[in-house]
Amino acid sequence: MSAKLKLLFQSGLIRFIIVGVINTIIGLTVTFLCLNAIGLNYWASTLIGNAVGAVNSYFMNKSFTFRSSASIGQTVWKFMIITAVCYFTAYWLAALIADKGVVLVMPGVSERFKDNAAALIGSGLYTVLNYIGQKKITFMVKGGPAKAPEVPKPSEREGSGT
Repeated sequence: MSAKLKLLFQSGLIRFIIVGVINTIIGLTVTFLCLNAIGLNYWASTLIGNAVGAVNSYFMNKSFTFRSSASIGQTVWKFMIITAVCYFTAYWLAALIADKGVVLVMPGVSERFKDNAAALIGSGLYTVLNYIGQKKITFMVKGGPAKAPEVPKPSEREGSGT
């Protein structure tokens, strides 16, 4: 593994992206099902989709991405606040962008199309905001952000014979 890729993996960014892809698939699938198959409105659909994704996100980010040893009691309330702030910020901005921007590019599109575009845009914005908030606030360890444990080099391991 290259040094830069190893550094990205150790910083949690690559792991966050892996978890994010899984959560995005889960959340957007639920969102689009609610929006298009069930016929719920934009806010209900994105809220339900993000809530389902957030449950998975919390456990995967706590154990895999940030490898946090903090208790659930110490982190879950921060996670919920960060998630809510990121959700409302991202999806409010996405709704504005879709309402004003999509109409400029594609005049006469349906409200359903704008809602779908906003859900997709919001998902991207939410991911960026959520990464920053979870890393800097929820899973922060004393002395700095959570870091992956260092893996000793083969020559530094006990019994390596060197």
